[in-house]
Amino acid sequence: MKAKVTWINGRAFLGESGSGHAVVMDGAPEAGGRNIGVRPMEMLLLGLGGCTAFDVVMILEKAREKVTGCEIELDGERAAEDPKVFTKVKLIYTFKGHGLKPAVVERAVKLSAEKYCSASKMFEKTAEIAHEWKIIEA
Repeated sequence: MKAKVTWINGRAFLGESGSGHAVVMDGAPEAGGRNIGVRPMEMLLLGLGGCTAFDVVMILEKAREKVTGCEIELDGERAAEDPKVFTKVKLIYTFKGHGLKPAVVERAVKLSAEKYCSASKMFEKTAEIAHEWKIIEA
């Protein structure tokens, strides 16, 4: 896997993935940025959310659950001193579907957290990670 980051100006950077996608990253105005893109540390949270979402939806589909939606809210806390690593992350999953079985949903979340989600395994090196989930009947 490869990626490239190119400085645009100020505190703005263009990130390009090896798969050919691009995203603008920028800093807060108080740090010299213009607020024209997502912050790099926010991208880490987004990556964690995307990684686990990929896993749980695939696990639910393989279990023949009728999942129609998956949303994950992430709330991260960072250390006060440099390096300001994440110290706590809470993930709140909301699943929508037809007759989703709570035990299967719980298993999918657990499998992602403990076995499949590479981002979760990296985050747990510095952060306490909590998972909550709920089901909404579609």
